[in-house]
Amino acid sequence: MHIMEGFLPVEHAIGWSVASAPVVAYGIHSIRKRIAANPEQRMLLGVAAAFSFVLSAMKLPSVTGSCSHPTGTGLGALLFGPAAMAPIGAVVLLFQALLLAHGGLTTLGANIFSMAIVGPFAAWAVFRLVRRLGGSLAVGVFCAASLADLLTYVTTSVQLAWAFPDPAGGFMASFAKFAGIFAVTQIPLAISEGLLTVLIFNALARFNPQELKDMNLIDAKEARA
Repeated sequence: MHIMEGFLPVEHAIGWSVASAPVVAYGIHSIRKRIAANPEQRMLLGVAAAFSFVLSAMKLPSVTGSCSHPTGTGLGALLFGPAAMAPIGAVVLLFQALLLAHGGLTTLGANIFSMAIVGPFAAWAVFRLVRRLGGSLAVGVFCAASLADLLTYVTTSVQLAWAFPDPAGGFMASFAKFAGIFAVTQIPLAISEGLLTVLIFNALARFNPQELKDMNLIDAKEARA
């Protein structure tokens, strides 16, 4: 993730920016609507943004032109819905590009699409699926955060493979190479992020049970636990 400045061809950089823009716009609308109806949730929104900023700033060198790191988007996706993380992730990535030299402005759209769109929607879908299948809260949060992280890097592998297909094997060979290299660092990072997100979520459930119950994230029994 955090594809570096100038690494993608111009047409790819523009294409990913165009693909990300509508989701970011809708996410801004969803946040405004949510906070207008529940102004007390501003603190939780700040926690979600800070969590994503701190975790995604902890990078390890990986594939040429990119890096590996946790994403932190799963927590916010569970609290405020996946669309809300698009503008939050956009701000996080913009500040990291300008202040920390992580990623870049020309590749901002591609990085938003992988980390702030695919990851959060994956987290939300996985959490709902696990809960409907009778999984515990901890299992649901762990699976959501871990898979959001992993699918972010699967998306980045697609983006890089599409931009730089292998001369012999084409897109699939290139994708296998990028994904394979990412997997070395990203699988343990995803597991670690899943465990950390469970700890943070449990703390929120302990100190703000009614708020999480109102968000339909925990039931009455879990709120009393």
